[in-house]
Amino acid sequence: MPNHHHPVVAVYPGSFDPITNGHLDLIQRCAPLVDRLVVAVLRNEHKNPLFSLAERVAMMREVLAEFPNVEVDSFDGLLVDYARDKHAQLLLRGIRAISDYEYELQMALMNRRLAPEIETMFMMAGEAYSFISSKLVKEVVGLGGNINGLVPLSVEEKLKQRFLSRV
Repeated sequence: MPNHHHPVVAVYPGSFDPITNGHLDLIQRCAPLVDRLVVAVLRNEHKNPLFSLAERVAMMREVLAEFPNVEVDSFDGLLVDYARDKHAQLLLRGIRAISDYEYELQMALMNRRLAPEIETMFMMAGEAYSFISSKLVKEVVGLGGNINGLVPLSVEEKLKQRFLSRV
């Protein structure tokens, strides 16, 4: 009997500069819900990232290697065009606070206008991670603070190396 199940593909876009345990929490929770989850690292050189695109992709691949249905890729341009290229039906976005929601709603509505066939799925950040952002993690480690438990261990090491090399 033929299987008429169309694989559900989700794209989780972000700059991931670097990946935090908040991002990882969303990936762990979303991966079982879809057939394929594409973690798409945004090439955002105008944001002056701490880590290059290649470094961010490599960190993601290392951290996410244990997930058989998660792939890491990179993109630039319109997210909906990229999602179409990946045959995705879902965009995954994390919400930490009301402030995230306003921005994310605006983006979701624009994406729906551009690609009505692609849905945006919001997932609430886990309580333990609701305050974490890549920006905040970089500020804390840059000032010599403890970021243990906020990012995967391999990422923590890379952050410390990067900031030590700047001194």
